[in-house]
Amino acid sequence: MTAVVKPLASTTRVVEWDELPASVRAIPADFKPLAKGVLMLHQVQFLKINAQIKVADKGRRTGITFCVALDKTISAASRQDAGGRNVFYVGDTKEKGLEFIGYCAKFARVIARAQGEGVSDIEEFLFDDQQADGTTRQIAAYRIRFSSGFQIVALSSNPANIRGLQGDVVIDEAAFHRDVQGVIDAATALLIWGGNIIIISTNNGRSNPFAQLVRDIENGRYGTNAVVFRVSFDDAVANGLYERVCLMTGKVATEQGKREWYTGIRNGYGVRKAAMREELDCIPRDGNSVCIPGVWIEAAMTEERPVLRLLLDDDFVKQSRAERQSYVEDWIRRYVKPLLAELPQDRTHVFGQDFARHRDFSLIVPITIEQNMRRRIPFVIEMHKVPNAQQQQVLWATLHGLPRFGGGAMDAGGSGETLAEDTADEFGREMIHQIKLSRLWYGTWMPKMIGGFEDGMIDTPRDENHQSDLRSIEEVDGIAMVPALRTADIKEPDLFRHGDFAIALALGWFGTLNIGSAIEYTAVAKDEGSRHQDKGTGQIGRFRMRPNPNADMPAIESKGSW
Repeated sequence: MTAVVKPLASTTRVVEWDELPASVRAIPADFKPLAKGVLMLHQVQFLKINAQIKVADKGRRTGITFCVALDKTISAASRQDAGGRNVFYVGDTKEKGLEFIGYCAKFARVIARAQGEGVSDIEEFLFDDQQADGTTRQIAAYRIRFSSGFQIVALSSNPANIRGLQGDVVIDEAAFHRDVQGVIDAATALLIWGGNIIIISTNNGRSNPFAQLVRDIENGRYGTNAVVFRVSFDDAVANGLYERVCLMTGKVATEQGKREWYTGIRNGYGVRKAAMREELDCIPRDGNSVCIPGVWIEAAMTEERPVLRLLLDDDFVKQSRAERQSYVEDWIRRYVKPLLAELPQDRTHVFGQDFARHRDFSLIVPITIEQNMRRRIPFVIEMHKVPNAQQQQVLWATLHGLPRFGGGAMDAGGSGETLAEDTADEFGREMIHQIKLSRLWYGTWMPKMIGGFEDGMIDTPRDENHQSDLRSIEEVDGIAMVPALRTADIKEPDLFRHGDFAIALALGWFGTLNIGSAIEYTAVAKDEGSRHQDKGTGQIGRFRMRPNPNADMPAIESKGSW
């Protein structure tokens, strides 16, 4: 590869070495692409696949493009009777094309010398792009020409570029092309002339045509001539990716360095766990954009406040019912009731509850509606592996302690339905909204909560987990929601979060806009009727309901019991 621009025809020039991407320039001068052990196991496995359509569903930087560049350099450098043919590379950006052609140029020097063939420098030239209406236009492209008579050409991502060409086609980062389906359709037409197609990409959403192509092939819709090869970032690491990186960068590979390198890449995604799973683990996201900007979330988290976490182990359910009830009663007395006592007695309170039993967290989010209508979350209760009966203990004790209780909303889907029904029976069905989460509900109410963040009307405790949950809200086909969980998403075996606080807060926001009759709890003389005793404190009292939570109305006695 020369570093000098040679005087060529006005439409062609030689690309200088310094113009190539850093990933190409970083390849050591003594790199031997034909040496045994240069390629990792998954790279070798992919190249061995014999199919007209090969699709690489990959994690980022797993080396698939690199090994394909080596394989196609051999193809283009070979004579026709040895299987030689033209190669056309179609990347999603001009820079990707220059990177691929740079890899090929680096390999070509060794391969062409070994085969006794000649090879040109990288040339930038004007390619005649055939348009759908029969006209042509000239676009910039890159190529390497071999004395075998074949060439490697890197084109733009316009689907028209590859219609009618004869040879092998490599479509890189297919999911990110301007017209994904158009590129795939145009490449498929090449099969008529006996060419082979390699489609390489990380995922870009579950509804993307690339993800659909993968599903179609796996479901047998393309017959036996199409194969999907999946390689995640972790697969590549297991096959020596870190050691290859060290080889290319001249660093010494160590176990400590490997751990730090791996952790740094994973942590680089921050709270964008769905993006991390998509780009590293080959799990396409249902959504495609974060709905609540981080600056809105940070502005809403004004200070640290209590986040009570009741985390139980699997052996807790083996205790007797009385032991479980006693343990949780003591926990409520120690941690929940002191916080309830600090709440403003003259403000209406509502709540939102997202139910979970085993895997996720079950959350209770009380909300104080302040004088200026700002929603303030004074504390949050999180429960993990807490039996249903004890979740009811915690929830009911909390609701009974909320001043001027105005009701709220509960997740009534799946296993949460029973607790929601029982709570509605206890506090009144006009007070407890039983919500079955759906796209329709999300589409109506999630934008309202997001608007609350935008308007600065939400004041919530500063908590890293809650921030992560809020940022998990994504737009899925135009609907802001927490994307549905798939089994493949689950990496952590125990304390797994899935937007739990975001859902509970959205339900709480719904509750603030659908307030029922506010309930007060006041102490009464021991000889008055309809008395109710708090077994934890011995407090004698009764409930009183106000049709309007902010109006001074004569109290009427509730028939509820505690």
